[in-house]
Amino acid sequence: MQISVVIPLFNEEESLPELAAWIERVMKANNFSYEVLMIDDGSKDKSWSVIEKLSAQNPNIKGIRFRKNYGKSAGLQVGFSNAQGDVVITMDADLQDSPDEIPSLYKMITEEDFDLVSGWKQKRFDPITKTIPTKIYNGATRAMTGIQLHDMNCGLKAYKNEVVKSVEVYGEMHRYIPVLAKKAGYSNIGEKVVQHQARKYGVTKFGMERFLYGFLDLLSVSFMTRFANRPMHIFGGLGVLSFFLGFCIILELTIEKFVFMQFHMTDRPLFYLGLVSLVIGVQLFVAGFLGELVSRKAADRNQYDISKYANISK
Repeated sequence: MQISVVIPLFNEEESLPELAAWIERVMKANNFSYEVLMIDDGSKDKSWSVIEKLSAQNPNIKGIRFRKNYGKSAGLQVGFSNAQGDVVITMDADLQDSPDEIPSLYKMITEEDFDLVSGWKQKRFDPITKTIPTKIYNGATRAMTGIQLHDMNCGLKAYKNEVVKSVEVYGEMHRYIPVLAKKAGYSNIGEKVVQHQARKYGVTKFGMERFLYGFLDLLSVSFMTRFANRPMHIFGGLGVLSFFLGFCIILELTIEKFVFMQFHMTDRPLFYLGLVSLVIGVQLFVAGFLGELVSRKAADRNQYDISKYANISK
Protein backbone atom coordinates (compact mmCIF):
# COMPACT_ATOMS: atom_id res chain seq x y z
CA MET A 1 0.00 0.00 0.00
CA GLN A 2 1.32 3.42 -0.97
CA ILE A 3 -0.51 5.87 1.32
CA SER A 4 -2.22 5.89 4.69
CA VAL A 5 -4.18 9.04 5.52
CA VAL A 6 -4.62 9.46 9.29
CA ILE A 7 -7.42 11.81 10.37
CA PRO A 8 -8.04 12.41 14.08
CA LEU A 9 -11.42 14.03 14.62
CA PHE A 10 -13.87 15.27 17.23
CA ASN A 11 -17.44 16.30 16.39
CA GLU A 12 -16.97 16.69 12.62
CA GLU A 13 -20.05 14.88 11.25
CA GLU A 14 -20.80 17.58 8.66
CA SER A 15 -17.38 17.67 7.04
CA LEU A 16 -16.57 13.94 6.88
CA PRO A 17 -18.58 12.96 3.74
CA GLU A 18 -17.12 15.86 1.75
CA LEU A 19 -13.60 15.12 2.99
CA ALA A 20 -13.87 11.41 2.17
CA ALA A 21 -15.15 12.14 -1.34
CA TRP A 22 -12.35 14.68 -1.90
CA ILE A 23 -9.67 12.22 -0.81
CA GLU A 24 -11.15 9.49 -3.02
CA ARG A 25 -11.07 11.77 -6.08
CA VAL A 26 -7.42 12.61 -5.50
CA MET A 27 -6.41 8.99 -4.95
CA LYS A 28 -8.21 7.73 -8.05
CA ALA A 29 -6.82 10.52 -10.22
CA ASN A 30 -3.27 9.49 -9.23
CA ASN A 31 -3.86 5.71 -9.12
CA PHE A 32 -2.71 5.47 -5.52
CA SER A 33 -3.36 2.43 -3.37
CA TYR A 34 -4.47 3.85 -0.06
CA GLU A 35 -6.37 3.66 3.20
CA VAL A 36 -8.03 6.38 5.24
CA LEU A 37 -7.93 5.95 9.00
CA MET A 38 -10.52 8.11 10.76
CA ILE A 39 -9.93 8.22 14.50
CA ASP A 40 -13.07 9.33 16.33
CA ASP A 41 -11.85 10.88 19.58
CA GLY A 42 -15.03 10.30 21.58
CA SER A 43 -17.28 12.56 19.49
CA LYS A 44 -20.64 13.59 20.96
CA ASP A 45 -22.34 14.07 17.61
CA LYS A 46 -23.01 11.52 14.84
CA SER A 47 -19.43 11.36 13.58
CA TRP A 48 -19.10 7.63 14.24
CA SER A 49 -22.32 6.83 12.41
CA VAL A 50 -21.00 8.79 9.43
CA ILE A 51 -17.69 6.89 9.56
CA GLU A 52 -19.50 3.54 9.62
CA LYS A 53 -21.56 4.57 6.62
CA LEU A 54 -18.52 5.80 4.69
CA SER A 55 -16.56 2.61 5.44
CA ALA A 56 -19.46 0.51 4.22
CA GLN A 57 -19.46 2.43 0.95
CA ASN A 58 -15.68 2.50 0.53
CA PRO A 59 -13.52 -0.36 1.92
CA ASN A 60 -10.48 1.94 1.90
CA ILE A 61 -12.02 3.99 4.70
CA LYS A 62 -11.45 2.56 8.15
CA GLY A 63 -12.45 3.85 11.55
CA ILE A 64 -11.43 3.61 15.19
CA ARG A 65 -13.58 5.01 17.96
CA PHE A 66 -12.49 6.01 21.48
CA ARG A 67 -15.00 5.72 24.30
CA LYS A 68 -14.02 9.18 25.52
CA ASN A 69 -12.08 12.21 24.40
CA TYR A 70 -8.32 11.70 24.80
CA GLY A 71 -7.01 14.49 22.57
CA LYS A 72 -5.34 14.79 19.19
CA SER A 73 -2.08 13.14 20.24
CA ALA A 74 -3.91 9.95 21.22
CA GLY A 75 -5.72 9.86 17.88
CA LEU A 76 -2.47 10.26 15.96
CA GLN A 77 -0.66 7.63 18.03
CA VAL A 78 -3.35 5.01 17.42
CA GLY A 79 -3.56 5.99 13.76
CA PHE A 80 0.20 5.66 13.39
CA SER A 81 0.24 2.23 15.02
CA ASN A 82 -2.43 0.98 12.57
CA ALA A 83 -1.14 2.69 9.40
CA GLN A 84 0.06 0.27 6.73
CA GLY A 85 1.01 2.63 3.88
CA ASP A 86 4.60 3.35 2.87
CA VAL A 87 3.83 7.05 3.29
CA VAL A 88 1.63 8.29 6.14
CA ILE A 89 -0.17 11.60 5.68
CA THR A 90 -1.97 13.37 8.50
CA MET A 91 -4.63 16.02 8.10
CA ASP A 92 -7.41 17.62 10.10
CA ALA A 93 -11.04 16.68 9.49
CA ASP A 94 -12.43 20.21 9.27
CA LEU A 95 -11.66 20.69 5.53
CA GLN A 96 -9.05 23.37 6.27
CA ASP A 97 -6.37 20.99 4.96
CA SER A 98 -6.59 20.29 1.23
CA PRO A 99 -6.30 16.65 0.01
CA ASP A 100 -5.04 18.11 -3.30
CA GLU A 101 -1.68 18.44 -1.53
CA ILE A 102 -1.35 14.66 -1.13
CA PRO A 103 0.41 13.86 -4.47
CA SER A 104 3.14 16.46 -3.99
CA LEU A 105 3.70 15.47 -0.37
CA TYR A 106 3.94 11.83 -1.45
CA LYS A 107 6.56 12.68 -4.09
CA MET A 108 8.66 14.64 -1.60
CA ILE A 109 8.83 11.56 0.61
CA THR A 110 9.35 8.93 -2.11
CA GLU A 111 11.40 10.84 -4.68
CA GLU A 112 13.25 13.46 -2.65
CA ASP A 113 13.77 11.06 0.25
CA PHE A 114 12.56 13.31 3.05
CA ASP A 115 11.82 11.53 6.30
CA LEU A 116 9.10 14.03 7.16
CA VAL A 117 7.49 16.94 5.30
CA SER A 118 5.55 19.54 7.23
CA GLY A 119 2.96 21.82 5.67
CA TRP A 120 3.31 25.59 5.92
CA LYS A 121 0.07 27.54 5.78
CA GLN A 122 1.73 30.69 4.52
CA LYS A 123 -1.60 32.39 3.87
CA ARG A 124 -4.06 31.71 6.66
CA PHE A 125 -7.79 32.36 6.99
CA ASP A 126 -7.66 32.89 10.74
CA PRO A 127 -8.31 35.95 12.94
CA ILE A 128 -5.32 38.03 14.06
CA THR A 129 -5.86 36.82 17.63
CA LYS A 130 -4.77 33.41 16.38
CA THR A 131 -2.15 34.27 13.74
CA ILE A 132 0.01 36.56 15.92
CA PRO A 133 0.36 34.09 18.83
CA THR A 134 1.03 31.34 16.28
CA LYS A 135 3.95 33.30 14.78
CA ILE A 136 5.40 33.93 18.24
CA TYR A 137 5.01 30.27 19.14
CA ASN A 138 6.68 29.08 15.93
CA GLY A 139 9.56 31.52 16.37
CA ALA A 140 10.18 30.32 19.92
CA THR A 141 10.01 26.70 18.78
CA ARG A 142 12.57 27.27 16.03
CA ALA A 143 14.91 28.98 18.48
CA MET A 144 14.65 26.26 21.12
CA THR A 145 14.67 23.16 18.90
CA GLY A 146 16.83 24.23 15.96
CA ILE A 147 14.25 22.87 13.49
CA GLN A 148 13.56 25.57 10.94
CA LEU A 149 9.86 25.06 10.22
CA HIS A 150 7.52 28.02 9.79
CA ASP A 151 4.40 26.12 10.92
CA MET A 152 5.35 23.42 13.41
CA ASN A 153 1.73 22.69 14.38
CA CYS A 154 0.33 22.34 10.86
CA GLY A 155 -1.91 19.27 10.80
CA LEU A 156 -1.00 18.46 7.18
CA LYS A 157 2.21 16.43 7.26
CA ALA A 158 3.73 13.45 5.46
CA TYR A 159 6.02 10.80 6.92
CA LYS A 160 7.84 7.66 5.97
CA ASN A 161 6.07 4.78 7.68
CA GLU A 162 9.17 3.92 9.68
CA VAL A 163 9.16 7.41 11.18
CA VAL A 164 5.65 7.16 12.66
CA LYS A 165 6.49 3.72 14.04
CA SER A 166 9.54 5.18 15.79
CA VAL A 167 7.94 8.11 17.63
CA GLU A 168 5.66 8.06 20.65
CA VAL A 169 3.01 10.78 20.64
CA TYR A 170 1.30 11.40 23.97
CA GLY A 171 -0.18 14.22 26.02
CA GLU A 172 -0.13 17.26 23.73
CA MET A 173 3.08 16.30 21.90
CA HIS A 174 1.40 16.25 18.48
CA ARG A 175 2.64 19.84 18.12
CA TYR A 176 6.23 18.62 18.28
CA ILE A 177 6.31 15.47 16.15
CA PRO A 178 9.19 16.89 14.03
CA VAL A 179 11.20 17.31 17.24
CA LEU A 180 10.40 13.76 18.32
CA ALA A 181 11.31 12.47 14.85
CA LYS A 182 14.65 14.27 14.93
CA LYS A 183 15.38 12.80 18.35
CA ALA A 184 14.65 9.34 16.89
CA GLY A 185 17.30 9.93 14.21
CA TYR A 186 15.15 11.20 11.33
CA SER A 187 16.68 14.59 10.64
CA ASN A 188 15.87 15.00 6.92
CA ILE A 189 12.86 17.24 7.55
CA GLY A 190 11.31 19.27 4.73
CA GLU A 191 8.62 21.90 4.40
CA LYS A 192 6.02 22.67 1.77
CA VAL A 193 3.72 25.65 1.35
CA VAL A 194 0.17 24.31 1.42
CA GLN A 195 -3.31 25.73 0.95
CA HIS A 196 -5.28 26.78 3.98
CA GLN A 197 -9.03 26.55 3.55
CA ALA A 198 -11.49 28.67 5.51
CA ARG A 199 -13.49 26.61 8.01
CA LYS A 200 -16.73 25.48 6.36
CA TYR A 201 -18.51 23.66 9.18
CA GLY A 202 -18.56 23.83 12.94
CA VAL A 203 -16.19 25.71 15.23
CA THR A 204 -12.59 25.29 16.24
CA LYS A 205 -11.94 22.82 19.06
CA PHE A 206 -8.95 24.75 20.40
CA GLY A 207 -9.03 27.91 22.53
CA MET A 208 -6.42 30.45 23.58
CA GLU A 209 -5.27 28.13 26.37
CA ARG A 210 -3.49 26.00 23.78
CA PHE A 211 -0.77 28.65 23.49
CA LEU A 212 -0.02 28.37 27.20
CA TYR A 213 -0.09 24.58 27.05
CA GLY A 214 1.98 24.71 23.87
CA PHE A 215 4.70 26.74 25.60
CA LEU A 216 4.76 24.36 28.56
CA ASP A 217 4.97 21.39 26.19
CA LEU A 218 7.79 23.13 24.32
CA LEU A 219 9.79 23.36 27.54
CA SER A 220 8.98 19.71 28.26
CA VAL A 221 9.93 18.37 24.84
CA SER A 222 13.10 20.50 24.73
CA PHE A 223 14.17 19.08 28.07
CA MET A 224 13.24 15.51 27.19
CA THR A 225 14.99 15.51 23.81
CA ARG A 226 18.19 16.88 25.33
CA PHE A 227 18.36 15.29 28.75
CA ALA A 228 15.90 12.37 28.89
CA ASN A 229 18.74 9.84 28.70
CA ARG A 230 21.18 11.88 30.80
CA PRO A 231 19.30 13.79 33.52
CA MET A 232 22.48 13.92 35.63
CA HIS A 233 23.95 16.32 33.05
CA ILE A 234 21.37 18.99 33.84
CA PHE A 235 20.45 18.32 37.48
CA GLY A 236 23.90 17.20 38.50
CA GLY A 237 25.52 20.13 36.69
CA LEU A 238 23.26 22.67 38.38
CA GLY A 239 23.76 20.90 41.68
CA VAL A 240 27.53 21.08 41.44
CA LEU A 241 27.40 24.79 40.58
CA SER A 242 25.04 25.54 43.46
CA PHE A 243 27.11 23.49 45.91
CA PHE A 244 30.35 25.12 44.76
CA LEU A 245 28.83 28.61 45.19
CA GLY A 246 27.65 27.77 48.70
CA PHE A 247 31.00 26.21 49.58
CA CYS A 248 32.89 29.31 48.44
CA ILE A 249 30.60 31.59 50.48
CA ILE A 250 30.96 29.51 53.65
CA LEU A 251 34.73 29.19 53.15
CA GLU A 252 35.13 32.95 52.79
CA LEU A 253 33.05 33.63 55.90
CA THR A 254 34.95 30.98 57.84
CA ILE A 255 38.29 32.57 56.95
CA GLU A 256 37.04 36.02 57.92
CA LYS A 257 35.65 34.65 61.19
CA PHE A 258 38.62 32.64 62.43
CA VAL A 259 41.53 34.50 60.83
CA PHE A 260 40.45 38.11 61.14
CA MET A 261 38.01 37.67 64.05
CA GLN A 262 35.71 40.29 62.54
CA PHE A 263 32.18 39.05 63.28
CA HIS A 264 29.88 36.18 64.13
CA MET A 265 29.13 34.12 61.00
CA THR A 266 25.44 33.86 61.75
CA ASP A 267 25.14 37.64 61.86
CA ARG A 268 25.77 37.83 58.13
CA PRO A 269 22.84 37.24 55.67
CA LEU A 270 25.44 35.87 53.27
CA PHE A 271 25.90 32.92 55.61
CA TYR A 272 22.32 31.80 55.04
CA LEU A 273 22.66 32.23 51.29
CA GLY A 274 25.67 29.96 51.33
CA LEU A 275 23.89 27.42 53.48
CA VAL A 276 20.85 27.36 51.19
CA SER A 277 23.11 26.98 48.14
CA LEU A 278 24.79 23.97 49.70
CA VAL A 279 21.45 22.29 50.48
CA ILE A 280 19.99 23.01 47.04
CA GLY A 281 23.17 21.74 45.40
CA VAL A 282 22.90 18.42 47.21
CA GLN A 283 19.20 18.12 46.37
CA LEU A 284 19.75 18.80 42.67
CA PHE A 285 22.58 16.28 42.53
CA VAL A 286 20.42 13.62 44.19
CA ALA A 287 17.56 14.44 41.76
CA GLY A 288 19.91 13.89 38.84
CA PHE A 289 21.10 10.60 40.30
CA LEU A 290 17.54 9.38 40.83
CA GLY A 291 16.62 10.51 37.33
CA GLU A 292 19.30 8.18 35.99
CA LEU A 293 17.66 5.29 37.83
CA VAL A 294 14.00 5.93 37.11
CA SER A 295 12.55 5.29 33.67
CA ARG A 296 10.39 8.12 32.39
CA LYS A 297 8.15 5.78 30.36
CA ALA A 298 4.96 4.49 31.92
CA ALA A 299 3.81 1.10 30.67
CA ASP A 300 0.25 2.29 30.04
CA ARG A 301 1.00 5.73 28.59
CA ASN A 302 -0.55 4.95 25.23
CA GLN A 303 -3.28 2.55 26.27
CA TYR A 304 -6.66 3.89 25.15
CA ASP A 305 -10.15 2.54 25.62
CA ILE A 306 -11.31 1.83 22.07
CA SER A 307 -14.95 0.84 21.79
CA LYS A 308 -15.36 0.11 18.07
CA TYR A 309 -13.52 -0.55 14.82
CA ALA A 310 -14.71 -0.20 11.25
CA ASN A 311 -12.99 -2.19 8.49
CA ILE A 312 -10.01 -3.00 10.75
CA SER A 313 -9.27 -6.63 11.58
CA LYS A 314 -8.68 -7.19 15.30
